[in-house]
Amino acid sequence: MTAEQTGLRIQQALDELAGSGADAERAGEQLVRDIMEFYGQGLARMVPALPPPALERMLDDPAVAGLLLLHDLHPEDLTARIDRALAALPEKVEKAGFDPATGTLRLRRTVSGCGCGEQEVAAALACHAPEVTAVELERAPQLLQIGTRPSQTAEVR
Repeated sequence: MTAEQTGLRIQQALDELAGSGADAERAGEQLVRDIMEFYGQGLARMVPALPPPALERMLDDPAVAGLLLLHDLHPEDLTARIDRALAALPEKVEKAGFDPATGTLRLRRTVSGCGCGEQEVAAALACHAPEVTAVELERAPQLLQIGTRPSQTAEVR
């Protein structure tokens, strides 16, 4: 289950509790806060104890990256996290710019052809760089193929 799916399930549970009255809603919200604090304290103790190669491998896992971000424990800055997410895509893209005010990341395909679209890129970024709220994927220019013509043999009569 992804971090987004987990968040949606928790929100559904809270919504159901909210329908049961104000006391149930407060109790549900407090339960979530207590669980989050508990997991955050545990992760805060584990992350520095991991050997750097092990931590590096774990940062590629979207669930681990999402947990570390959620608890403000991710050791990489935004640029490194964006690069990590883009490196995991099947089609290679390069950053053309990022606007932190709007959260828009502009990307450019490094090769032409079909491949992943904005939704696939956004999904890859969701756990690694939630600061990216919009993706603009520039299309690669079409390359002109230049080749020789098939040989034309003239009929001689």
